[in-house]
Parts: sequence; C-alpha cells; structure tokens
Amino acid sequence: MRFANREDAGRQLAAHLTEYANRADVVVLGLPRGGVPVAAEIAGRLHAPLDVLVVRKLGVPGYAELAMGAIASGGVQVLNADVIEQTGISPAAVAHAAARERVELERRERAFRAGRAPMSVSGRVVLLVDDGLATGATMEAGIAGLRQLQPASIVVVVPVGAPESCSRVRRHADRFVCLQQPPFFQAVGEWYEDFSQTTDEEVQRLLEEARTRMQGAAASVASS
Repeated sequence: MRFANREDAGRQLAAHLTEYANRADVVVLGLPRGGVPVAAEIAGRLHAPLDVLVVRKLGVPGYAELAMGAIASGGVQVLNADVIEQTGISPAAVAHAAARERVELERRERAFRAGRAPMSVSGRVVLLVDDGLATGATMEAGIAGLRQLQPASIVVVVPVGAPESCSRVRRHADRFVCLQQPPFFQAVGEWYEDFSQTTDEEVQRLLEEARTRMQGAAASVASS
C-alpha cells in the first residue's frame, strides 16, 4: 500500500494514536523537513502542539542518500558503524561531513524557530514523527537528542520503514508505531505517490498554522 502523500500518511497514523488526543501532556515533534507535514496532520487531529526537532543525516560521500550517521541539536552524533566499515570512510571524512551538516542544522534552527525557543518537552509524552525510516540513523540521533531534554516518554511514529531499521529504532523508543514494514524496502519515497521535497517555507507555514490553532484553542477555553 502506498500513501498518496505525507498528509495522507499523517491522517492514517493519527487514527492509531487517538489515546493521545486532547491531552495537555502530549507534544508532537516532526523531523524536518519531510517529517513535518506528517507531524502537522497528526498534531491537528490530536489537538496537540507541534514543533520541530532538527536532525541532519550524514550522507556517505558520493551516495548522499545512504546514511553513515546523523547529528542533532545539543551536540548529539550517532554513527552507523556497519555503513562506515563497509564503505571504508575515514574518520576525517566523517568529521568533515559532521561539520558541514552542523552548519545546515544551525541554519534550519534559526529559520524554523524565527527567534522562538524550542517547545518544552520535559515531563511530557513526545510523539516523534518522520515520513519513513530507511537506515534509521536520523531517528536514532533524534531520540538521543530528545532524551537529554528529559521527556516522560518518546513515541516514535512513522508511516513506513525498513524492517531491520524499525527493529533497531524500536529498542531506543518507549513505544514504536509504524504502519508498514515491507520486506523488500529500498527507499522511503517508493511508498508514496507524491514524495515531492518539503521546503523551508512549508515547514515554517505548518508551524505557524499550528501555533495559531493552539492559541485559538487556548483563547476559547479561557473565554468559556
């Protein structure tokens, strides 16, 4: 089964997450950029706040889609030792890739947050969302970074993923929700009819819409 687009994936996932709806202790975090449209759909249907957790994949030189690791805010770095060994990447090449991606991570933090502080997740249930798991390195880095912020629990939520990556990521999460784990998995995009690139502007728009929605809900409660 293929998803029509990321919004469709988010709608289908939300149907499996109804126990988290209308709860003050729940927050939804999307991994930018592609995870944010999925997360926005989930947050809207659960009436939960939305934010981003900025993570950057470290691509193998010459094979950018193959992750040898990932970095996240807070100085987190997760490496895939198997990929590094199989491709013969030197420690210097890994360090160079990490330094380059750190610059982009910091740029995205500034662009997406527009001067606002990250949403507090301490003591809260975090639904950590991406549009799929290929190697799982990006999600692992996200979980590691998130653990430093002391959430009550981390629920990893993805529409589709490679079985071996799902198995590995599941061990790091408090709960794992994945709709499909096809045995013959090559890339996340093959499980979507529309897998067009998510832009910075779309991420910014979805975050602003979510903030407006939550402010409106708070005002409605205050006036009732």
